[in-house]
Amino acid sequence: MDLTLGLISLVILVFSAILHEVAHGYVADRFGDPTARLLGRLTLNPIPHVDPMMSILLPLVLIFTGSPVIFGAAKPVPVDPFNLRNPKKDMALVSLAGPATNFLIAAVAALFLKLGVTFIHNPLIFEAIFTIVKLNLLLGIFNLIPIPPLDGSKVVALFLPDQTAKSYLALGSIGFFIIFALLLFPIGGFSLGTIISQLVGFGLKILGL
Repeated sequence: MDLTLGLISLVILVFSAILHEVAHGYVADRFGDPTARLLGRLTLNPIPHVDPMMSILLPLVLIFTGSPVIFGAAKPVPVDPFNLRNPKKDMALVSLAGPATNFLIAAVAALFLKLGVTFIHNPLIFEAIFTIVKLNLLLGIFNLIPIPPLDGSKVVALFLPDQTAKSYLALGSIGFFIIFALLLFPIGGFSLGTIISQLVGFGLKILGL
């Protein structure tokens, strides 16, 4: 990938991940948990959010190695479920707020492209806005994977008996190893990276791009 576009992609990814996390914290705050607000995490200032490995190094490696799936993350916003009024249901809604924010960003950016505003005719600007759409679709879809600790697992947990949900969410300690294994080593024709790429392509079609 071109160096300029690669760096633009990194900046877009970092701020998209930050907005994702702020959305979690904002909704948690609305549901009674002020933890993120009290820790200064309801801000767009990247400093409290950036994780050197997940926000910078990993996405850079994926971008410049031509990986079909590019993702990264900001530091997770802390949420204390004991402060939530309805912990199980509210936790699912808090979790959905992140991907929903990414899908909203993608939709707004796609609208800009479809409106054909004059300055978008600049190839670099067009490519940057298209990257906003694509990366936010990817972040939203990736985080809905029902493997703990990703957001999708909190939604699945809502429909499980309490003890089963607790055991399921406990997989979060090894969840990223499972995800990376599925991305790097397709099993029985199942390729997580291919499925995510296809879902991103489907999202682009829905948005008319």
